[in-house]
Amino acid sequence: MKNLSILYAFIGGAIVGAGAAVLLAPEKGETTRRKIKEILQKKGILCTENEIDALVEQLTSEIEEQ
Repeated sequence: MKNLSILYAFIGGAIVGAGAAVLLAPEKGETTRRKIKEILQKKGILCTENEIDALVEQLTSEIEEQ
């Protein structure tokens, strides 16, 4: 039972943290995506806006599943 309580505490903390991150995010999603694209381009990874949007959607769905 103790392991289950720890799991619930972890999940609860993750939910609260994600909610706080969304509410306190310093920039718009569009700005963040642009910065991600610029960082990737500096690393030599070329991608389009659609590819970045698809990556963000994939990461979002994977996070929501957990």
